[in-house]
Amino acid sequence: MERRTAQDRSADTGLSAGTGLSAGTSTGASSAPVPERADVVIVGGGVLGASIAFHLAEAGAGGVLLLERDRPAAGSSGKPIGGVRAQFSDPLNIRIGRRSLEAWRAFGERPGADIGFESVGYLFLLGDATERALFEEGVAAQNALGVPSRIIGPAAAAALCPYLDPDGIVAAAYCPTDGYALPREAVTGYLRAAARHGAEIRTHCPVTAIETRGGALEAVRTPRGTVRTTTVICCAGAWSAEVGAMAGVRLPVTPVRRQIAFTGPLDAPPPRIPFTLDFGSTAYFHNDGAGGLLLGMSDPRQEPGFGREFSREWLAPFREAVGRRAPALAAMPVSHGWAGLYETTPDNNALIGEAADVPRFLYATGFSGHGFLQAPAVGELVRDLYLGREPFLDVGPLAATRFDARPAGTGKEGDGRHDGARPEAHII
Repeated sequence: MERRTAQDRSADTGLSAGTGLSAGTSTGASSAPVPERADVVIVGGGVLGASIAFHLAEAGAGGVLLLERDRPAAGSSGKPIGGVRAQFSDPLNIRIGRRSLEAWRAFGERPGADIGFESVGYLFLLGDATERALFEEGVAAQNALGVPSRIIGPAAAAALCPYLDPDGIVAAAYCPTDGYALPREAVTGYLRAAARHGAEIRTHCPVTAIETRGGALEAVRTPRGTVRTTTVICCAGAWSAEVGAMAGVRLPVTPVRRQIAFTGPLDAPPPRIPFTLDFGSTAYFHNDGAGGLLLGMSDPRQEPGFGREFSREWLAPFREAVGRRAPALAAMPVSHGWAGLYETTPDNNALIGEAADVPRFLYATGFSGHGFLQAPAVGELVRDLYLGREPFLDVGPLAATRFDARPAGTGKEGDGRHDGARPEAHII
C-alpha cells in the first residue's frame, strides 16, 4: 500500500460523501435517519469515539450508534501530528501510553488497517540540570512500568538527530519504541471495523439536545430524528463542555488553537530522525514522509477559542526557540500548515469516567493533545466501564469531579483549589 504522508492528509480527507467513511464502507448513508433506539449513543466521530465504537461493537455490546456533527476526524483528530509515546511522568499516562503503543503497532491485524506507523522514537531535549532531574524521575517511573526509555548525553542525541547542536543541551530523554502514525487512517480503520461488527454511524448529524428524566438519560435529539437510549458517551473533544451541559454534566474542557507547518520537500532530503522536542519551549519537529519536515510549537500566547485558521505569527518564537537547539532549522522555509484544537483541562490530563449525577453518561475527553496517542487504551477502558468489567487501569483519578473546588479535608465547596488534579510534567 502506498505510504500516505502528513501533507497528503491536509489535502485529502480520504472520506466519501455517501457514507461518511472511506469508499466501500457499509455503515448506512450519511443522510439516513437515526434509529428509533440504541443501547449506547457515542457523541463524536474522532479517534476517541471511533476507538470506543470499535471496542464496544467488537465486544457485542448491543446497538451501538455513533453520531458525528461533521465528518469523521473533522475536528481535533484530523489535525494532530500523530505522535504516539509512553514517555510521561504520571504513572496513569505511562500505562495508557504503553498499552496504546502496543495496539498501534498491531493495528494492521486488529482492527485491520494500514496507519503508517513509524517507530522512530521520541527525543526530548533538556536544556538545564532542573529539566534533566525532572526527566530522570520520569524515566525511572517509565522503566518500572516496562517502557525502555533512557537519559542520553548531548553527543548521543546529536547522533540520533544530526540537526542538533550538542552544546545547546545538557542531556536528552529517548525512547526508541515511540513514534507516529496517520490519524485519519486510524479513525477510518476503527470506524470501518466497528461497522463490520454491527455499529451504526451517522455523519453530519449533530446532537441538538439530550433528554433526561429524574436524572436518568432518555433520548438524544438530532436534526434527523430522536433516538431513545439510556447511555450516552461524550467524545466530542473541544465541544465536550457543550454536550455535557445538555445532560446537566460539567466537563471542564477549553479549546485552544495549536498550529503546525511544513517545509515542503527539501533540496537535501532530511535524515530519518526521532520525533524531536525541546522541552523548555515545546518546539518540535520530525520527518513528514514527503522529503521535508513537520514543525510545531505550543504557543503560550494563544488565547482559548474555537478558531482554526492557520497563521504565521507563532513561527517567530518557534524559530527563536529551535535556533537554540537546532540552528539549521531556524531558517527553514515554510510552504504551508494547518491549525487544530487542543481540548484542554486545568491539569492537562484527560477526563474519563461516568457522571456522578447522571448515571450512564460516560465521557472520554479533555486529552490536551494526547487523545490520539491514548485512543486505543481509552477505547478498552470505556468499553469496560460500560460493560461493568474490571478495566486494566483504575480511571477513578481521571474523573471530571477531580476539579470540584474543595479545600483539602473539608469536603465542602471552597476556595477554588483543585486537590484532585493529576500531575503531568511531559506536556507539549
